[in-house]
Amino acid sequence: MPRPITDDDREQVRRLHAQGKARNEIARELKRSPSTVSKIARELDLTFDRGPEVIAATEARRIDLAARRAQLAETLHQDAERLRAQLWEPSTYGEFAGRDGEWHEVHLDKPRFADQRQIIAATGTAIQQSLKLAPAEGGEGADQVRSMLGALGEALTRAADDDADDGGAE
Repeated sequence: MPRPITDDDREQVRRLHAQGKARNEIARELKRSPSTVSKIARELDLTFDRGPEVIAATEARRIDLAARRAQLAETLHQDAERLRAQLWEPSTYGEFAGRDGEWHEVHLDKPRFADQRQIIAATGTAIQQSLKLAPAEGGEGADQVRSMLGALGEALTRAADDDADDGGAE
């Protein structure tokens, strides 16, 4: 059987609510369920409406995450640049070989073709992921640019047709 709500419970809810505590915080402190705290709050005409605070916190979180994505995208671009530089750098390959398991090394002017292909794939992956995190700028106005270029092309075509119609006479 649930514990009855007392005047002391009501007073504590009123006091903690005035301190700006959230419903669940009050419930934990009073060792009551959140629904009981809500019931008491309704009796006292108190609300736990934190809309503006939640909106502000959500916006701050969105901004923080956007900054982190931009930083990660930049780091991935740097990784791609470092990977691509490896395509033409001298490489050392080593392995244990022979009956005695001796270490053998070979020094090459650049990585082997298969390794270069893997470097290119890794570079491409880093670039793709960075673009997913922070798309390249200029994409938003691309439709406007296409429309403008299309109109320009049509105008040049009409002008060329006009010149052809009058035999090229001026």
